[in-house]
Amino acid sequence: MTDPIPTIAPPPELLDALESARRPLLIAHISPDGDAIGSLTAMGYMLYRMGKDPILACQDKAPNTFNFLPFYDRITQNVDGVNADLVIALDSSDPTRMGSIYDEAQFADLPLIVIDHHITNVYFGDVNWVEPGCCATDEMIFHLARALNETLDEALATALLTGIVTDTRGFRTSNVTPAVMHITGQLLDAGAPLAMITERTLDTRSMALIQLWGRALDTVELADGVISAVNTIDMRRDLGGLIRAEGLVSFILGAEEAKVAAVFTEMPDGKVECSFRALPGYDVAQIAFDFGGGGHPPAAGCTVDGDLPGVRREVVARLQEVVRTKAR
Repeated sequence: MTDPIPTIAPPPELLDALESARRPLLIAHISPDGDAIGSLTAMGYMLYRMGKDPILACQDKAPNTFNFLPFYDRITQNVDGVNADLVIALDSSDPTRMGSIYDEAQFADLPLIVIDHHITNVYFGDVNWVEPGCCATDEMIFHLARALNETLDEALATALLTGIVTDTRGFRTSNVTPAVMHITGQLLDAGAPLAMITERTLDTRSMALIQLWGRALDTVELADGVISAVNTIDMRRDLGGLIRAEGLVSFILGAEEAKVAAVFTEMPDGKVECSFRALPGYDVAQIAFDFGGGGHPPAAGCTVDGDLPGVRREVVARLQEVVRTKAR
């Protein structure tokens, strides 16, 4: 019987590196989303089962939304003095996405493995396993588990399904293939709780986040198919340290007239974080890449130096050109 899940094989060099490593340092990208935390915890849990002593790290604290994942409580924001023998970058398209965790002076002599699914990946590792055809880095970790003959149990399956659910917005993106659904079936068979994952990661929001959405929605503008909103420091000053209006960019893309959406978040260091989403057929990844970021055609982001109004004007103009080009 033909396997309904086509094999995606990791490079032999990656398997060799994992086999020889004893204390690998796993790094998820800054401002971690479900796929970043899902792949971090899935990889850490799997390596632990293999007899390794993995270190799970991320510059920014993992949202409490994901505290049901295995090894969530082992994720650290400080790796000073860590005695690692291998570094693995997860779900990161370029080295800046690892943030302050990757200190080149501290880790330059260690092999660096990149495991990522972003089309804008710049192949910055000693070993690069990049699969833009995968819907999530967690889909790649599923194939890695297969290559390592690692059994799916409930904890591993839950971490993997979290990344797939969140990066596909609940199986609604165009890169959800029959193979992805077959993988999902296997994860469900292993005990992954789809209903709980969906509720916790896609449908549950804190009161502070709802308040931030409300304030940011007052700034919505729509022109030439591009809808945008801003999230200022003043808007969130009394919201308990909340920074990002998670999920807002996907919400405003739901406007009937919108083809592309952007949310611009003012940061205290004089930079602006830009988050993009697009309907099928519109590519925002190249715009993000041009501004030093990355992502996928329908979902991408970047961080730009400058004041909030100026960055918004410049970036929206570029996004409007994307819409106009598609319309020609």
